[in-house]
Amino acid sequence: MAASIALVDDDRNILTSVSIAMQAEGYVTRVYSDSEAALQAIVDNPPDLGIFDIKMPKMDGLELLRRVREKSNLPVIFLTSKDEELDEALGLAMGADDYIKKPFSQRLLIARVKSILRRLELTRDANQDQEVEGMEPLVRGELNMDPARHVVTWKGDNVTLTVTEFMILETLANRPGVVKSRNQLMDAAYQDDVYVDDRTIDSHIKRLRRKFREVDPDFDAIDTLYGAGYRYTE
Repeated sequence: MAASIALVDDDRNILTSVSIAMQAEGYVTRVYSDSEAALQAIVDNPPDLGIFDIKMPKMDGLELLRRVREKSNLPVIFLTSKDEELDEALGLAMGADDYIKKPFSQRLLIARVKSILRRLELTRDANQDQEVEGMEPLVRGELNMDPARHVVTWKGDNVTLTVTEFMILETLANRPGVVKSRNQLMDAAYQDDVYVDDRTIDSHIKRLRRKFREVDPDFDAIDTLYGAGYRYTE
C-alpha cells in the first residue's frame, strides 16, 4: 500500500507543487490549507508522514505538531523560511524529524521523505518478524533499546523517541566510549546523501538529553566532545 502524506501549508501553490511531486513518486497525498482542519483529519485518520509549514494563520505549524504529538508519534518534516531559525530549533525540540528551508528543491524534499519512510518501514517489518538479523535488543548500562519494537527504556522507564532520535542514539550506544562525529551521525540517521547541517544533529542530541532527563534528571550518558562529536558512556 502506498504511503500517505499530509501536506499542511496556507500557500496553495506550494501545496499543489509538492502534492504533484509526491504523487509522481507513488505517494498518496492529503492537502490542507487550514491547519485546524488538518489537525482533526490527521487525528481521525493518521497518515504515514506529515509535511507542515511553520508560519500559518489560526494555528502555526509548531502548535499543530504539539497537538498531533498528544495523539501519535507521526513523523513530521517542517517547511521554514530563511529567517525562522528559532522556529526550526523549537520545532526540532518539540519532536519534528527534519526541516527544509524555503525555497527548496522538490528533489531534496523527496529524498528526505524517502529516508524517513524507509526507516519507518524497517521498524514495522521488524515488529512483524522478531528474528530479523541485527534487530536484537541493545543493552548498555541502564539503557535498553529494542529496535524490533522501537522501544527504549532507561532504568525501566519508557522514553519515547522519533525514528531519527532512535537511529542517532543506537549509533552512539552500539560502541560505548567511541566518539562519533556529526558526519557519522548524519550518515546513520539520514540516507541517500541527504544534506543535513550540523545544527540539526546538535538539536537532535539536545532533544535526546531532554527526553532522558524527564525520566532521570541525572542522565549524563551522552558526552559532547567539542570539535569532535559525541559519545555514549555507560
